[in-house]
Amino acid sequence: MTGRALPFGPSSPIIQAPMAGGASTPALAAAVSGAGGLGFLAAGYRTAEDVRREIAAVRERTDRPFGVNVFVPDFAAVRQEPGDDAAVARYREELVPEAGRYGVTLPEAPAWDDDAWDAKIDLLVDERVPVAGFTFGCPPPEVTARLHDAGAVVMVMVNTPWEAVAAAEAGADAVVVQGPGAGGHQAAFLPGPPSWKTPDDLAELVGLVREAADVPLVAAGGIMDGADAAAVLAAGAVAAQLGTAFLRTPESGAHPLHKAALADPRFTRTAFTRAFSGRTARGLANRFIAEHEASAPACYPQVHHLTKGLRRAAAEHGDPEAMALWCGRGYRRSRDLPAAALVEALMEELAAARA
Repeated sequence: MTGRALPFGPSSPIIQAPMAGGASTPALAAAVSGAGGLGFLAAGYRTAEDVRREIAAVRERTDRPFGVNVFVPDFAAVRQEPGDDAAVARYREELVPEAGRYGVTLPEAPAWDDDAWDAKIDLLVDERVPVAGFTFGCPPPEVTARLHDAGAVVMVMVNTPWEAVAAAEAGADAVVVQGPGAGGHQAAFLPGPPSWKTPDDLAELVGLVREAADVPLVAAGGIMDGADAAAVLAAGAVAAQLGTAFLRTPESGAHPLHKAALADPRFTRTAFTRAFSGRTARGLANRFIAEHEASAPACYPQVHHLTKGLRRAAAEHGDPEAMALWCGRGYRRSRDLPAAALVEALMEELAAARA
């Protein structure tokens, strides 16, 4: 364990998950932090300057700690495997009728990129962000050292015990244990033994990670109320991270169609898919997933760049059937409450469940 002071714990165990793609906003992060939780901005898919402006906007609203989450590029892998271009090209051809449906032109050859990694790390250091979160991998040791020197707490999202061990060895001050019920992208970044089967129960997964890694744990994935939070805290987590629970708050930047779909009876289940981004993610099962999941290549972020204009156009046409409606399995229990009121309700429910 690093021993670094964490801006969350027994007295403030509620963390708002960073949700890339627009749902995380300065208003949401500031409201959660101001209410005694820990709010997060999502730097994924945004420019460093956009994130800088969002950091300033949070600081205008609150003096409480908050976090900024960054996507980690795949440093170890070859950036463009020999078959990737052809696979993405085939998928593009399949999506041409979709583009015609919504009146957009698909990019010809979307390429791999690192999501402005260097610029975002420089930004976190320059801005002395209180908490630096990472998804899809561990930051290199020299990056962790720079962030620690700038006073940041470093958190890494993991899916397995061995990823948690790797994160702790890389200098992470805490790990976010993401269960299979989580909405959005799964963060897995290290292969495991063929015999491994991820527990469906988040509390069980937290217990397994706790046995393997001596580092504070935050639990994430399908947590919707204080009773859910109490279960993972009892399993050994020091805090609970919630994303879907905050999607319907007025401070959330989720598209109105996305918010409405969470309560729409025609959307009856969630599903894992890589049809929208090329990386496995959980969202509401819709027509696009049903028609394209089987043929979508595992090419991230190329597929994300291929479909982002199409997804945006579907939203403009008022059609959620071709939108990435990311959410966790507990989406039906999301509440249309102001973020601060939701944090208060979660804390009251947590206290009642503990009692």
